[in-house]
Amino acid sequence: MAEVRTLKQTLPVHGQGLVGTPWWGMLCLIATEGILFVYLIFSYAYLATQGPAGPWPTTGGSPSLTLAIPATLILLGSSVTAEWGKRTARLGKLGTARLAYGLTILLGLVFMGLSAREWADKPFGLGDSSYSSIYFLLTGTHLSHVAIGLVALIVMLVWSLRGKIHAGHDQHRTLATLYWHFVDAVWIFVFITIYVSPRIA
Repeated sequence: MAEVRTLKQTLPVHGQGLVGTPWWGMLCLIATEGILFVYLIFSYAYLATQGPAGPWPTTGGSPSLTLAIPATLILLGSSVTAEWGKRTARLGKLGTARLAYGLTILLGLVFMGLSAREWADKPFGLGDSSYSSIYFLLTGTHLSHVAIGLVALIVMLVWSLRGKIHAGHDQHRTLATLYWHFVDAVWIFVFITIYVSPRIA
Protein backbone atom coordinates (compact mmCIF):
# COMPACT_ATOMS: atom_id res chain seq x y z
CA MET A 1 0.00 0.00 0.00
CA ALA A 2 1.37 3.40 -1.00
CA GLU A 3 2.47 5.76 1.77
CA VAL A 4 0.20 8.75 2.21
CA ARG A 5 1.91 12.15 2.67
CA THR A 6 0.35 15.33 3.95
CA LEU A 7 1.32 18.88 3.04
CA LYS A 8 3.49 19.05 6.16
CA GLN A 9 5.55 16.10 4.94
CA THR A 10 6.56 17.43 1.52
CA LEU A 11 10.01 16.55 0.35
CA PRO A 12 12.68 19.27 0.69
CA VAL A 13 13.37 21.10 -2.59
CA HIS A 14 16.27 23.31 -1.50
CA GLY A 15 19.48 21.77 -0.19
CA GLN A 16 21.47 23.59 2.43
CA GLY A 17 25.21 24.04 2.87
CA LEU A 18 27.43 21.78 0.80
CA VAL A 19 24.44 20.16 -0.93
CA GLY A 20 22.74 23.46 -1.72
CA THR A 21 22.22 24.80 -5.23
CA PRO A 22 24.20 28.03 -4.57
CA TRP A 23 27.22 26.00 -3.45
CA TRP A 24 27.23 23.83 -6.58
CA GLY A 25 26.53 26.87 -8.72
CA MET A 26 29.60 28.60 -7.32
CA LEU A 27 31.74 25.50 -7.88
CA CYS A 28 30.57 25.31 -11.51
CA LEU A 29 31.32 29.01 -11.96
CA ILE A 30 34.81 28.61 -10.52
CA ALA A 31 35.46 25.55 -12.70
CA THR A 32 34.34 27.43 -15.82
CA GLU A 33 36.40 30.49 -15.00
CA GLY A 34 39.39 28.32 -14.11
CA ILE A 35 39.27 26.70 -17.55
CA LEU A 36 39.22 30.16 -19.12
CA PHE A 37 42.49 31.03 -17.37
CA VAL A 38 44.00 27.68 -18.37
CA TYR A 39 43.28 28.59 -22.00
CA LEU A 40 44.82 32.03 -21.60
CA ILE A 41 47.96 30.71 -19.91
CA PHE A 42 48.24 28.04 -22.61
CA SER A 43 47.94 30.80 -25.23
CA TYR A 44 50.77 32.69 -23.53
CA ALA A 45 52.97 29.58 -23.57
CA TYR A 46 52.08 28.88 -27.20
CA LEU A 47 52.98 32.40 -28.31
CA ALA A 48 56.22 32.30 -26.29
CA THR A 49 57.38 29.02 -27.81
CA GLN A 50 55.83 29.02 -31.28
CA GLY A 51 55.88 32.71 -32.13
CA PRO A 52 58.41 34.55 -34.31
CA ALA A 53 62.05 33.84 -33.52
CA GLY A 54 63.61 36.30 -31.09
CA PRO A 55 63.60 37.21 -27.43
CA TRP A 56 60.49 36.79 -25.29
CA PRO A 57 58.92 39.07 -24.19
CA THR A 58 59.15 40.76 -27.55
CA THR A 59 58.91 44.15 -25.86
CA GLY A 60 62.39 43.69 -24.41
CA GLY A 61 63.31 42.36 -20.98
CA SER A 62 61.27 40.67 -18.29
CA PRO A 63 58.42 42.65 -16.70
CA SER A 64 59.42 44.68 -13.68
CA LEU A 65 58.62 43.28 -10.23
CA THR A 66 58.59 46.71 -8.55
CA LEU A 67 54.80 46.91 -8.43
CA ALA A 68 53.98 43.25 -9.07
CA ILE A 69 55.42 41.89 -5.82
CA PRO A 70 53.71 44.42 -3.50
CA ALA A 71 50.46 43.91 -5.43
CA THR A 72 50.76 40.14 -5.04
CA LEU A 73 51.39 40.38 -1.29
CA ILE A 74 48.44 42.75 -0.90
CA LEU A 75 46.11 40.45 -2.82
CA LEU A 76 47.20 37.41 -0.82
CA GLY A 77 46.71 39.42 2.36
CA SER A 78 43.16 40.18 1.30
CA SER A 79 42.42 36.44 1.28
CA VAL A 80 43.54 36.29 4.91
CA THR A 81 41.23 39.16 5.94
CA ALA A 82 38.31 37.65 3.97
CA GLU A 83 38.77 34.32 5.74
CA TRP A 84 39.03 36.17 9.05
CA GLY A 85 35.74 37.91 8.33
CA LYS A 86 33.97 34.66 7.48
CA ARG A 87 35.19 32.89 10.61
CA THR A 88 34.47 35.74 13.01
CA ALA A 89 30.95 36.07 11.58
CA ARG A 90 30.36 32.40 12.41
CA LEU A 91 31.23 33.26 16.01
CA GLY A 92 28.62 36.01 15.98
CA LYS A 93 31.18 38.84 15.97
CA LEU A 94 29.55 40.80 13.17
CA GLY A 95 31.38 44.04 13.93
CA THR A 96 34.75 42.34 13.54
CA ALA A 97 33.54 40.56 10.43
CA ARG A 98 32.51 43.87 8.84
CA LEU A 99 35.91 45.33 9.66
CA ALA A 100 37.63 42.32 8.09
CA TYR A 101 35.57 42.52 4.90
CA GLY A 102 36.13 46.29 4.78
CA LEU A 103 39.88 45.65 4.90
CA THR A 104 39.50 43.01 2.19
CA ILE A 105 37.75 45.51 -0.08
CA LEU A 106 40.40 48.15 0.62
CA LEU A 107 43.23 45.73 -0.20
CA GLY A 108 41.46 44.68 -3.37
CA LEU A 109 41.13 48.31 -4.45
CA VAL A 110 44.83 48.92 -3.75
CA PHE A 111 45.68 45.89 -5.91
CA MET A 112 43.59 47.28 -8.75
CA GLY A 113 45.25 50.67 -8.34
CA LEU A 114 48.74 49.17 -8.54
CA SER A 115 47.75 47.12 -11.58
CA ALA A 116 46.35 50.21 -13.29
CA ARG A 117 49.57 52.07 -12.51
CA GLU A 118 51.62 49.26 -14.05
CA TRP A 119 49.43 49.30 -17.15
CA ALA A 120 49.91 53.06 -17.48
CA ASP A 121 53.69 52.70 -17.18
CA LYS A 122 53.93 50.13 -19.97
CA PRO A 123 55.69 51.51 -23.06
CA PHE A 124 53.57 49.32 -25.35
CA GLY A 125 49.91 49.06 -26.25
CA LEU A 126 47.42 46.24 -26.69
CA GLY A 127 47.97 45.77 -30.41
CA ASP A 128 51.72 46.35 -30.65
CA SER A 129 52.78 42.68 -30.59
CA SER A 130 51.66 39.17 -29.69
CA TYR A 131 53.27 39.60 -26.27
CA SER A 132 51.53 42.88 -25.53
CA SER A 133 48.18 41.41 -26.59
CA ILE A 134 48.42 38.32 -24.38
CA TYR A 135 49.85 40.40 -21.52
CA PHE A 136 46.91 42.80 -21.44
CA LEU A 137 44.40 40.03 -22.13
CA LEU A 138 45.63 37.80 -19.30
CA THR A 139 46.10 40.50 -16.68
CA GLY A 140 42.95 42.33 -17.82
CA THR A 141 40.83 39.19 -17.53
CA HIS A 142 42.13 38.69 -14.03
CA LEU A 143 41.46 42.32 -13.14
CA SER A 144 37.86 41.96 -14.32
CA HIS A 145 37.45 39.01 -11.95
CA VAL A 146 38.92 41.06 -9.10
CA ALA A 147 36.34 43.77 -9.89
CA ILE A 148 33.50 41.21 -9.83
CA GLY A 149 34.73 39.87 -6.50
CA LEU A 150 34.92 43.39 -5.09
CA VAL A 151 31.33 44.10 -6.17
CA ALA A 152 30.18 40.93 -4.41
CA LEU A 153 32.06 41.86 -1.23
CA ILE A 154 30.79 45.45 -1.28
CA VAL A 155 27.17 44.32 -1.75
CA MET A 156 27.56 41.82 1.08
CA LEU A 157 29.11 44.43 3.37
CA VAL A 158 26.35 46.95 2.62
CA TRP A 159 23.69 44.33 3.25
CA SER A 160 25.38 43.46 6.54
CA LEU A 161 25.49 47.12 7.61
CA ARG A 162 21.80 47.51 6.73
CA GLY A 163 20.89 44.41 8.73
CA LYS A 164 19.90 42.25 5.76
CA ILE A 165 22.62 39.70 6.52
CA HIS A 166 22.89 38.32 10.03
CA ALA A 167 25.14 35.83 11.77
CA GLY A 168 23.03 32.98 10.44
CA HIS A 169 23.59 33.90 6.78
CA ASP A 170 26.81 31.95 6.62
CA GLN A 171 26.30 30.78 3.04
CA HIS A 172 26.48 34.34 1.66
CA ARG A 173 29.85 34.94 3.30
CA THR A 174 31.17 31.48 2.45
CA LEU A 175 30.39 31.83 -1.26
CA ALA A 176 31.74 35.38 -1.54
CA THR A 177 34.90 34.41 0.35
CA LEU A 178 35.33 31.27 -1.75
CA TYR A 179 35.18 33.34 -4.96
CA TRP A 180 37.72 35.79 -3.54
CA HIS A 181 40.08 32.93 -2.69
CA PHE A 182 39.67 31.71 -6.27
CA VAL A 183 40.59 35.15 -7.64
CA ASP A 184 43.69 35.23 -5.44
CA ALA A 185 44.72 31.68 -6.33
CA VAL A 186 44.41 32.43 -10.05
CA TRP A 187 46.68 35.44 -9.64
CA ILE A 188 49.50 33.16 -8.42
CA PHE A 189 49.40 31.33 -11.76
CA VAL A 190 49.12 34.60 -13.70
CA PHE A 191 52.06 36.03 -11.73
CA ILE A 192 54.20 32.97 -12.42
CA THR A 193 53.29 33.10 -16.11
CA ILE A 194 53.84 36.81 -16.68
CA TYR A 195 56.63 37.68 -14.25
CA VAL A 196 58.51 34.46 -13.37
CA SER A 197 58.52 32.34 -16.53
CA PRO A 198 60.45 34.88 -18.69
CA ARG A 199 63.20 34.94 -16.05
CA ILE A 200 63.43 31.14 -15.97
CA ALA A 201 63.43 30.82 -19.76
